[in-house]
Amino acid sequence: MFKDIVKRSRSYRRFYGDKEITMEQLRELADLGRLSPSGANRQPLKYILINSKEMNEKVYENLGWAGYLKDWDGPEETERPAGYIIMLRDNSINKALTMDEGIAAQSIFLGAAEMGLGGCYIGNFKREQLKTLLKISEDFEIALVIALGYPNEEVVIEDINENGDIKYWRDENQVHHVPKRTLEQVIIEEIS
Repeated sequence: MFKDIVKRSRSYRRFYGDKEITMEQLRELADLGRLSPSGANRQPLKYILINSKEMNEKVYENLGWAGYLKDWDGPEETERPAGYIIMLRDNSINKALTMDEGIAAQSIFLGAAEMGLGGCYIGNFKREQLKTLLKISEDFEIALVIALGYPNEEVVIEDINENGDIKYWRDENQVHHVPKRTLEQVIIEEIS
């Protein structure tokens, strides 16, 4: 059962634009981030939750999408995220990037998959413009933008081809293919 949730916890970049996410859903997901392990239990992460159409559009304008898909400018207007979780790092607690961001983001993603949502981790964004838009003080640094919505695309996990290419791609039916190394390729040794 858990493995199924992990498999469904993919990066989705196209969503049903007419399906909204509630603030309560976003709060539940932020709570999963809050409850996640934190290095030295410092808990430097804070969140901005967004689900208004107006602010969603403004945030969207500051994001970069799918670096490997060179001929794609991002989701069409009717396929854009229904909400965002902006993950902040409190500089007064910790200025450096830590494992906390990844742990909390994965907890949020797994919770989203359980809710029937999908998302995309976005590290390619206009940092200063987004800080200004959201009126984020210098006390915080944007660590990650998590775009969320109800997925409107099929994502297929497949073994990496014989060329070893790790780049995701879309086929003629717009199915999103994600190459993964096999278990045999990632286990170096088994010691019993």
